[in-house]
Amino acid sequence: MIWNESRECMSRDEMMTMQGKRLAKQVNNVYHNVEFYRKKMQQLGIEPGDITRIEDISKLPYTTKDDLRDNYPFGLLAVPQSQIVRVHASSGTTGKATVVSYTRKDIEVWSECVTRELVMCGLGIDDVIQVAYGYGLFTGGLGLHYGAENLGCTTVPMSTGNTKRLVTMMEDFGATAIACTPSYLLHIGEVIEEMNALDRIKLKVAICGAEPWTETMRLQIEEKLHIHAHDIYGLSEICGPGVAADCIYHKGLHVQEDHYYPEIVSPDTLNPIADGEVGELVFTTLTKEGMPLIRYRTKDLTSIDRTPCECGRTLPRISRFKGRTDDMLIIRGVNVFPSQVEAALLEMGEVTPHYLMIVDRVNNLDTLEVQVEVEERFFSDEVKELENLTKKISAVLQSALQIAVKVKLVEPRSLERSMGKAVRVIDKRKLV
Repeated sequence: MIWNESRECMSRDEMMTMQGKRLAKQVNNVYHNVEFYRKKMQQLGIEPGDITRIEDISKLPYTTKDDLRDNYPFGLLAVPQSQIVRVHASSGTTGKATVVSYTRKDIEVWSECVTRELVMCGLGIDDVIQVAYGYGLFTGGLGLHYGAENLGCTTVPMSTGNTKRLVTMMEDFGATAIACTPSYLLHIGEVIEEMNALDRIKLKVAICGAEPWTETMRLQIEEKLHIHAHDIYGLSEICGPGVAADCIYHKGLHVQEDHYYPEIVSPDTLNPIADGEVGELVFTTLTKEGMPLIRYRTKDLTSIDRTPCECGRTLPRISRFKGRTDDMLIIRGVNVFPSQVEAALLEMGEVTPHYLMIVDRVNNLDTLEVQVEVEERFFSDEVKELENLTKKISAVLQSALQIAVKVKLVEPRSLERSMGKAVRVIDKRKLV
């Protein structure tokens, strides 16, 4: 099933024509209503009339998270504040929070895009969905909530918290779907196992996002819970969840490009690169009223495929993220992403999907320790078994990362669980 066939299956020529008109209108809008963009365009000698086609987007300046912080909280509004009906904000863990504002129309478009993606994941009006993302300033909870209600699902605003209660409600309400981070879903799976509840729940679909995860983890979740797991992508600066999601074929995440125009550029030169090549994902909000963004640099590394999908949609697909430019660790001159560690570990049957990377500097030399949870049986076997497994994991990680790694095996459930984004890296070098 496809929610909005006229948009999700539009021909490439029709889509580009629509995008060009929407871009021209948006550029004219921000030029006259947002001082920040007017100054940026004037510095480059660009006027609204110079933008008539979607291809002209390359003439426009980029926007960064620092720009949002510099204009905190409402310096990028394109409408009077009286038209703003909702505000969301990032956690601000790496600096001043980034605040985003929505008009009533923005909320409607956001809900429409999330609804498309829930249908893409196989949901319909007969489903009961537990939304186990955080509610509040974080966009995840309310974003999925409004989209699910717009679809007509029975929507349970579960949020995060008491996981045993969540599982009990899942059973009592007959929940068929859940939306949460993949790391929290793994924890939910452990609690379901503890409660011997797997045969009593009706769960069939999970919509997971808000943190990077691998294809191997998706398959592991599906096997553990006997469900179909889908990836949903969004960022609060653009709208929240609803920017992209994968369909039943899992061959990339379909981007809602009639509202959020994607580009892939070189992180080094910022020049556009060819389809299929990995680069930084950039978005322009073509229809957003409250706080439009032009060529916003997401820092997410991916590639794009514009060929039609087996599901019938012509929306382009971005690949699973290879990491982020600002998540990248440089250890002894080697670029390392947490997703590389996760992918390598999950290829091994002896470990669980829970790990922690600890980066330090000893005698002016960078070190990397990876703490890995292993199955209970290894702690009841001989010490030699643990030593052999440690050597095996070290070899796998060294092959994947091209640097030496100290591996520390820890008991099941000994690493801290997260109900939000999982903490995968502790970089002690930053504390010096």
